[in-house]
Amino acid sequence: MKSKVTGQPIKPKAVNNIADLNGYPWRFIASKPEHRCLIPLTGFCEAEGEKGAMTRTWFGVKGQPIFAWAGMWDRGDTWGNWYSGVMTDCNAVVRPVHDRMPVLLHEEDCDRWLHGSLDDVIAFKERCFPDEMTTIERTADLWFKRKSAEAPASLI
Repeated sequence: MKSKVTGQPIKPKAVNNIADLNGYPWRFIASKPEHRCLIPLTGFCEAEGEKGAMTRTWFGVKGQPIFAWAGMWDRGDTWGNWYSGVMTDCNAVVRPVHDRMPVLLHEEDCDRWLHGSLDDVIAFKERCFPDEMTTIERTADLWFKRKSAEAPASLI
């Protein structure tokens, strides 16, 4: 892409999550099994509460201390090596906090995610993780920690 003002190339914005597999470059990357990966998680976190006082709410998978998030990766001149996780609509457990959640994979789904067809990938994106398998833990930990106006003691 080029700037409409200067005509110079625009560096793309960093992407934290992949919400739409139909756009460029996601559909192209998703069609290549060698660019799919598993992102290991012990949990994922979302901000909950009022602006300025949001806290961390953690979600997990019942009975699984480690589970997989469907991901993609690539190498490029602009960003270097990168990976990102695929998102889907949330289930009822996550819905009070956020409208999307990671595409979580059951153990038996991992091989199909890594080696399946583009139709398989899109089917994972379209499904919702079961409510009864999702855990939630609300914390008092602030989402953003306020920066202190004072210099740290080690700098005084």
